[in-house]
Amino acid sequence: MAEYAAQPGTRQDVVNLPETASAAQFQNANTSVDVICGPLINFKSMDVGATSSEWHGSVLIVTKPGQKQPLLQLRYSGSVESANAGAPVNGEVSSRQETEYHGVRLYEDPHKAFWRFSISVPLGAYEARWEYNIPGFRYASPDLTIKPWNFVVPSVDQSMRMMFHSCNGFSVGTDMDAWIGPSLWNDVLRVHAKKPFHVMIGGGDQIYNDNIRVEGPLKPWTDIGNPHKRRAHPFGETLRADCDSFYYNNYIRWYSTEPFKTANAQIPQINIWDDHDIIDGFGSYTDHFMRCAVFRGIGGVAFKYYCLFQHHLAPPKSTFTTDAPQTMHAVNGTAGVDPRQLENTFVLDETTEDPSWIIGERPGPYVEEKSRNLYMRLGKRVAFLGIDARTERTRHQVNYPDTYDAIFERVNREVAAANGEIKHLILLLGVPIAYPRLAWLENIFSSPIIAPIRLLNRRFGFAGGFFNQFDGQVDLLDDLDDHYTAKHHKKERRILIQRLQQFAHTHSVRVTILGGDVHLAAVGRFYSNPKLGIQSQNDHRFMVNVISSAITNKPPPKAVANLLARRNKIHNMDRDTDETLMPFFDKQPGGVEKSAAFNRVTMPSRNYAIITEVDTPLTSDAPAGENGLSEVAIPKDGHEPLHRGEVGAGAANKAADGLSTSHIHGGLDVAIRIEIDPQDRQGATEGYGFSIPPLNSVPLTTLGRFSGSRPTTAHSQTSTHERPRSAT
Repeated sequence: MAEYAAQPGTRQDVVNLPETASAAQFQNANTSVDVICGPLINFKSMDVGATSSEWHGSVLIVTKPGQKQPLLQLRYSGSVESANAGAPVNGEVSSRQETEYHGVRLYEDPHKAFWRFSISVPLGAYEARWEYNIPGFRYASPDLTIKPWNFVVPSVDQSMRMMFHSCNGFSVGTDMDAWIGPSLWNDVLRVHAKKPFHVMIGGGDQIYNDNIRVEGPLKPWTDIGNPHKRRAHPFGETLRADCDSFYYNNYIRWYSTEPFKTANAQIPQINIWDDHDIIDGFGSYTDHFMRCAVFRGIGGVAFKYYCLFQHHLAPPKSTFTTDAPQTMHAVNGTAGVDPRQLENTFVLDETTEDPSWIIGERPGPYVEEKSRNLYMRLGKRVAFLGIDARTERTRHQVNYPDTYDAIFERVNREVAAANGEIKHLILLLGVPIAYPRLAWLENIFSSPIIAPIRLLNRRFGFAGGFFNQFDGQVDLLDDLDDHYTAKHHKKERRILIQRLQQFAHTHSVRVTILGGDVHLAAVGRFYSNPKLGIQSQNDHRFMVNVISSAITNKPPPKAVANLLARRNKIHNMDRDTDETLMPFFDKQPGGVEKSAAFNRVTMPSRNYAIITEVDTPLTSDAPAGENGLSEVAIPKDGHEPLHRGEVGAGAANKAADGLSTSHIHGGLDVAIRIEIDPQDRQGATEGYGFSIPPLNSVPLTTLGRFSGSRPTTAHSQTSTHERPRSAT
């Protein structure tokens, strides 16, 4: 990993342990490590070879300052399928060797220190469990029994089993008596105990920092009534330091909250960020307001702790402050150095970037840092792409055109180099991209009829809850502007989808999109217009958007979910591509009414998703017509099942429990676990399932028109030809 080159001897292999080594032998602590938070485990990358593969990850702990360099001990503890977890079986990793990793200090100031252990394990013939321990580990408040932690990696022939979540926190003003804590993580851990997850994908808003403006250091600034004075307010060193303390303490509080804390220690994470990781609506307010010093300042501080807690990276050496002009403009892609911020402070100088990163060419417009997008293999046949859709975001763009170019160059190169081995690409976005249009609501909130109400609000506080405290716009407008379906992002959205279609066709790889943010569950799909006569298993335009949100935050009212269901029309993205939500929720979870009886497409209840590849057996024993190759008749539109994996979608589907598998061999099983009762601290859920078929490549001449899926460039001034029937 990156620090090995700079710090030789980071990893040390020690003598083999007896196969009956006890936990006491495993610990063998000589000195104590006073821990404030952690451990947090991340998945970083995977080297996939013809005969061997290696998994790379990292473990992070936050300690009191002045600690000796901590040590992590890692050992193989057996096949997941073994009756005796410690006993190897035929073809397993047979080494009983224990490996030691010295911690690398990422950051230290007079109050805390961050340590990263970069770990690697080989993949064997069987799904395997690995155990790790940090000798001398003890919490600052020693009231918990510490045991070695463990995580699970797939076999060399498996793809990773994924858990996907978003919106893991509470909005300001949530009734905490009605919405009991992060209880769905109990269900995550129950499922993990039965059939382990190899990776935990965070789609943004892993933490909610909005309270900084209500009870935190931004409250006096937020209370300034004059918007001009608010925009002109400086972000000096004192305010920066106070905000720094707020973000740090909020991360410590939330990442130490059970059962989220336990999940963090044993399910490796992959994360991208979204607005609440900074503050609600960041990037989607008016440009002149987003460029104010306070917003740019908190953007820098939030980026610092996002790097540390969510990616185990050394942060920028300094963040934006108006007291140090050199920090107010990026230098070599990062904020300039402020000596005052480095006083009594150590920041690691990372010499090598992690290979999973696709880093933007230039800093964001409101954060003096470059975007960080992710590409990595998730086992044998699945690749992962995570787009950082927040660092470069403005009200009129999600990402720079050159960032998209870098992303697609990397993904095309990696998938081509895999020589057909990759069959699925999982694309992670912060917000849904196949979602009902709300342009009519945008138009109302942006129209002149709002102006008199806004004037009354400024002068007399009229309709105070209707307008946000930042730029005086309608409070919901920033949420609407966040959506890819917003009018400002319509062209960018179309170009992104068309480039994905072209990628899918070129490589015969099925693209599946994950998105959160909207605090309800749904399943959107792009697909070829039925008039083209293309079956889903041959359709490079067929892409599912699994919408899973929120795992912790409260859902919207039933009326909002029902309104979205009413707006679930057949939309025409271009002349060859239609889109709509899939009817999926065939019953109310646990018999508890969540939405109207007619609403089968949006579920306003806390939830998370599970995605599992369906292994293709050497000899298929599936009943005739159940292997995904014999398809249903092409329907008239997407309000009906588009393929066999959608037939019978819902609570009775075989994939619904997140444990069983369908007969859609080579495809993906998807389960969305829906909370039944927010008062239930155990987080009981009802599952809903369906399957996504693999993409079978066919000659271009059989695919109908391709012109509608050939992307225009981001710089083009003309759009692709669209059918006249209400194309949107």
